[in-house]
Amino acid sequence: MKRLMVPVVVAAALLTGCATQPAPINDEPQLLLATPQQADPQIEVQVAKLSELLTVPDLTEQQRARFLYDRGLRYDALGLRTLARIDFNLALQLQPDYTDVYNFIGIYATQAMEFDQAYEAFDAVLELDPQYSYAYLNRGIALYYGERPDLAVQDFTTFLLDEPNDPYRVIWLYLAQHQLDPEQALIQLADHRTRLDDDNWSTGLVDLYLGRISGGELLASSREGLQKQGELAERLCEAYFYLGKQARLQGQSGKAMNLYKLALATNVYEFVEHRYALLEMREIAEGAMKEAQARVNPPQQ
Repeated sequence: MKRLMVPVVVAAALLTGCATQPAPINDEPQLLLATPQQADPQIEVQVAKLSELLTVPDLTEQQRARFLYDRGLRYDALGLRTLARIDFNLALQLQPDYTDVYNFIGIYATQAMEFDQAYEAFDAVLELDPQYSYAYLNRGIALYYGERPDLAVQDFTTFLLDEPNDPYRVIWLYLAQHQLDPEQALIQLADHRTRLDDDNWSTGLVDLYLGRISGGELLASSREGLQKQGELAERLCEAYFYLGKQARLQGQSGKAMNLYKLALATNVYEFVEHRYALLEMREIAEGAMKEAQARVNPPQQ
């Protein structure tokens, strides 16, 4: 799911997904692989031009903040998130009411599991612009990973109301509701499914959670109706992330880890699924470490 961060979207030249199908392992569905997205030379040139513009001495603070933000966007598109975060912070120092920057600050804070900072950033976005719809998604994700599912459900519900036929909005609401009441979440998911387009590939992600299609069928469908270069990589980034989420819900942490690695391997840096696959892996690793420590040092009776 790419179209969710800010109104400005950086275009990237993508390689056509060249698919291969390794033999099944342990009766799992055949994996589908695509050529990872490659860095767009045009974006790299834009970074160089913006860096040159930032050396101009007579820029206003607003102009300098805009150039820093634009360069941060391009660093983000290239996967250079530390450099992007530096530029966003510098832009915010120059223009403290920069709504789009607060949005990215919150996203990066969520990825770093700095949830209090994320909440503050998204609160600032909505104070500055109550109509900034994607702040509800991004704050909802922060609340979800911050183990505040009741508040996450509120934000995801608000986000879904703006576009009730968007499968991604339906899935994130389901994931938060599942933390509160798995059975009721499934009932709500089936109800939301009635408003989705059967011809939309991403509707299959919802059908996966409803048990209407298998993981193998979802992966097979990702090759159908491709219309642009790199679309297979984008779909596989999403598919492997949500397959990983499903595996975690089923208690299959090892399988989930492998699926998240496949999502990351697509290099679709701007997608939500790519952004949070690493956070998911970190949660699994920390959970395994806590379990190991509990076995070594069991609680005293």
